[in-house]
Amino acid sequence: MSLRIYGNRQLKTLPGQTTRPTLARVREAVFNIWQGTIEDCRWLDLCAGTGSMGAEALCRGASYVVGIEKSSRACGIIQQNWQQVVQPGQTFEVLRGDVVQRLKMLEGQKFDRIYFDPPYASNLYQSVLDTIAQYQLLNEDGEIAVEHSPDLWNVEEIPSLEICREKVYGNTALRFYCQN
Repeated sequence: MSLRIYGNRQLKTLPGQTTRPTLARVREAVFNIWQGTIEDCRWLDLCAGTGSMGAEALCRGASYVVGIEKSSRACGIIQQNWQQVVQPGQTFEVLRGDVVQRLKMLEGQKFDRIYFDPPYASNLYQSVLDTIAQYQLLNEDGEIAVEHSPDLWNVEEIPSLEICREKVYGNTALRFYCQN
């Protein structure tokens, strides 16, 4: 299977429903909202799946992209997809493992844009956002986009982060966080 991203580039995907690529209209909406901020940014793709969001960021000029994904099969696909689109002057890293543990290993790094798309029914939302805040992984003027089901998620307050906008696209919602 495959999916298409910016510039009509084709990416590999995993068969089955265990890895759910971000819908094309949601990907497009995120990049429209963040238009003008992707070039030369540092991008963090959490629960990266097939890596479509990170690939899209690379295609749009991100200088550094890190993906964290639990599945080793998915990490192989991400590596292939990003290798296919990376340009000279860009770098990327694919980290396999538990998202919270891997985030702690990024301490000292800062990201301009963070995209977080866990399995909707997971209990990862609060712990991941708390970890991002605790380790100060978001740049001062950065933003986090969290993809979720409009029905399934209510997060508690997160110190140092505030909701700056919310969008709903059918069965997919996006909540954006900024530094407060």
